Amino acid sequence: MSGNREIHLASRPQGWPTAENFRLVTTEVPTPGPGQLVVRNRFISVDPYMRGRMNDVKSYVPPFALDAPLDGAAVGEVLASEAEGFAPGDTVLHGLGWREYALLDARAARKIDPDLAPVSAYLSVLGMTGLTAYAGLLDVAAMRPGETVFVSGAAGAVGSMVGQIAKLRGAGRVIGSAGSPAKVERLRALGFDAAFDYHDGPVYRQLKAAAPDGIDVYFDNVGGEHLEAAIGAMNLHGRAAICGMIAQYNATEPPAAPRNLALLIGKRLTLRGFLVGDHNHLREQFVRETAGWLRDGKLSYDETVVDGIEHAPEAFLGMLRGENLGKMLVRV
Repeated sequence: MSGNREIHLASRPQGWPTAENFRLVTTEVPTPGPGQLVVRNRFISVDPYMRGRMNDVKSYVPPFALDAPLDGAAVGEVLASEAEGFAPGDTVLHGLGWREYALLDARAARKIDPDLAPVSAYLSVLGMTGLTAYAGLLDVAAMRPGETVFVSGAAGAVGSMVGQIAKLRGAGRVIGSAGSPAKVERLRALGFDAAFDYHDGPVYRQLKAAAPDGIDVYFDNVGGEHLEAAIGAMNLHGRAAICGMIAQYNATEPPAAPRNLALLIGKRLTLRGFLVGDHNHLREQFVRETAGWLRDGKLSYDETVVDGIEHAPEAFLGMLRGENLGKMLVRV
């Protein structure tokens, strides 16, 4: 072990982040104290919500500190343990990514079964990503069999799960938007009834063509023009689960859309934002049902993997630009 390489936040972005906002720092490999573990990270997650934490503003989670390592979901192998119930060689899920070696209290780690699925799956289909899709669609938006569902950012890690779960739970029609012809084709291969590239024309026009009878549920990963189009297309008593608004994460001016919020009144619509952490009561049900779908070959998931901790900023920036198919991960 020549050292512990970490990615620090060097400066706060103004608009779109750049490589200059990050710094690769080498520190000593930590030693665990009582009740602690040292974990050799194998995979780390980069996620859209991390962009908001780079701003020094009050939010539902504290901002990243300057000149300190970023953090986020990671899965790795216990290297050393001073905690009861954990031994070297155990595979754990925890929240101190963006570094090669993590020192953490044992209560902040959760043992996982590497024989159930590839360990990277615990950062995607069996992890926060999958639970976000499951809870947002079924609990927040309360999708019912036979309904029409529209998913924005549908080729991403969450969106691709939403569309498949909707079909598995009996949706009548599932529509997805994505950012390239290849992603549109992938959505069709995953079982979406219709998909379109939002670069090909106004979203509202393409959505109207894909859902001539309107939509009942909208799962929002994008915001902006997509949200406006969904509001316009919603049937009476439609519901939207607002998971993310990546279209405005790097904006320096207020968004222009949606401009049709008055439609919420006459259509009696429900737009509900949510955080996955509020739905941990569904975790056991989610893992049990999702693992069954995976075992039976009914559910597929995609990963885009970038190798090397030094390339984590590049992976994060690529994810914000939509270069990933499915979950963006860094193999440490």
